[in-house]
Amino acid sequence: MRVGRDVGVWVGGAVLALLACTSAASKTEAAEATVTRFFEALPSGDCAVLGPMLATGGSMRPCEEAVSEMHAHGLMLVGIVESKLDGRDGDVVLVRARVARDGNVGKEPWLLRVERQGGGWRVRF
Repeated sequence: MRVGRDVGVWVGGAVLALLACTSAASKTEAAEATVTRFFEALPSGDCAVLGPMLATGGSMRPCEEAVSEMHAHGLMLVGIVESKLDGRDGDVVLVRARVARDGNVGKEPWLLRVERQGGGWRVRF
């Protein structure tokens, strides 16, 4: 009987690991999708669309001010390099993205913090 119990523990642990992996994958996919949608909508400058995708609180400036500065520098998403959960907070995904500024792609990817706030994912620059 000991073998059966050990197998049960192993299977239970494997199921928990699979659920954690699935949860992490769904979070990183949602965060990446938010970053992509944000940059796709950025040229419009419409804070009715962009505002709900921007994190609030802390050092974040009002949408109009932040978007105006992004437009002034011609920010554009080139591609997402990788994303991973922030080990300190399960509601935060760190997304590394290549961003062009004034038409020039930086040598290093930007690190964007994407947070779950108010039931959705929001980008903090």
